[in-house]
Amino acid sequence: MSKLPASASAIRLVGEDLGCVRGGRNVFAGLSFSVAGGQALIVSGPNGAGKTSLLRIVAGLLSAASGRIGLENADAERSVGEQSHYLAHQDALKPSLSVSENLQFWASYLGDQAVPVSAALAAVDLDRLADFPAGYLSAGQRRRLSLARLVTIKRPIWLLDEPTAALDVAGEARLSELMQAHLGGGGIILAATHGPLGLEPAGELTLGRSP
Repeated sequence: MSKLPASASAIRLVGEDLGCVRGGRNVFAGLSFSVAGGQALIVSGPNGAGKTSLLRIVAGLLSAASGRIGLENADAERSVGEQSHYLAHQDALKPSLSVSENLQFWASYLGDQAVPVSAALAAVDLDRLADFPAGYLSAGQRRRLSLARLVTIKRPIWLLDEPTAALDVAGEARLSELMQAHLGGGGIILAATHGPLGLEPAGELTLGRSP
């Protein structure tokens, strides 16, 4: 694991004896993990093993069948989900709104905006398309606009589900820079992926094959 910043070393995301049941099927059971500020945990496994379900449980979008999720030494007034960014397969953009309007909506909705929209768009190389309708973006550009949400609103936990999907080589490099900066600031990353993310060294949680 990478060395933790002293100011963030007490933050810790913990999953204890987690179980997940979907459609009457046991997806996983007895799953436990612990990841501290400044660290990344890579969630791997075949399709159907529960990678996305685990991220959704941490985000508070899906109830666990058993076990608990906790965030130690963090904001006690907010849930784990409220202290997390969840980047899913779908980019959740409004096609009729411009690039900047989409990002401003999420900034207003999520609250606690820390970085101006213009700066966040520049971080993902979309500043020149700020007034462009989101409906005309390519798949890679849409993904980068979703990544800009992580920059605009500061939250300690990033839950990334196949974050490199649709990104070209330059986009992957930008994502790597954003992730390294987040970890360097004491943040936590849980990433479900089938391929390398350039976060080595990182912890790994491998989910088994579905029955």
